[in-house]
Amino acid sequence: MKRSVITIALLFLLAGVTLRSGAQVMDSPPRDGIFDKIHTVERKPIPYSALREADVIWSNRIWRAIDLRQKINQPFYYPENPHNGWRNLMTVIMDALKEGTISAYQISPTDEFTSPLTYEEILGSLERTDTVQLVRPYPPYDMYDTVMTTKFNPMDIKMFRLKEDVYFDKQRSEMGVRIIGLCPVRDNFGEDGVFRGKEPLFWVYFPEIRQILAKAEVFNRFNDAERRTYEDIFWKRMFDSYIIKEKNVYDRKIADYAIGLDALLESERIQDELFKFEHDLWEF
Repeated sequence: MKRSVITIALLFLLAGVTLRSGAQVMDSPPRDGIFDKIHTVERKPIPYSALREADVIWSNRIWRAIDLRQKINQPFYYPENPHNGWRNLMTVIMDALKEGTISAYQISPTDEFTSPLTYEEILGSLERTDTVQLVRPYPPYDMYDTVMTTKFNPMDIKMFRLKEDVYFDKQRSEMGVRIIGLCPVRDNFGEDGVFRGKEPLFWVYFPEIRQILAKAEVFNRFNDAERRTYEDIFWKRMFDSYIIKEKNVYDRKIADYAIGLDALLESERIQDELFKFEHDLWEF
């Protein structure tokens, strides 16, 4: 009987040592899923095909607007908070700028990439510091000045602008589109809360940011096992947009000479001309 008690006590002691040693082995958090995701981490953007100036017999520069309030464009806007390696497009861009892996360029009348911006300069323009007066919650209830800082919220970005070139390559006999620049846009409100208009923040050179977009996952509502990336969304044109400017001799945007319904009809007219041009190339 005495030997049985000692044997049981030793078994419990060994079990406790095993549990403690097993708990010590787990240095990393448990895997939140049924497999390790390595496909997205190792993704690289599809390289552009070589394009010579002599092969481009026609081209046109177009500016587009992507409204993130549209349902098809919501993968650019969500999630609100990053989790499981999933971030919205503006957070991906800001993280890359903070790391210094990409560059940002100042907004100019011609939308050229001429004046680089640092991450600190971008934050300085996005965040706001105000001095306000508050009342002390205890006697004599006098007024005092305090500094209030408004942090930048990526969810404030509800629109992106694209600068792209549409061209015809006679070597491959194909119409192609290449995105040149990407620009986040936010709503500009005055101190009285009145909406002033759309405020473009900065430009990023799209061929430079493709390496980052190829590793950033996008939610797929139809199949959670097949997580697309932002590079896939842009490459396959899986978004909705409308034209806000076509290259012209006056360098005018559509909003400079048309408003409301007329501006939408003008955008559709330009889009229809591009479609007809491609269609007429293959009409026999």
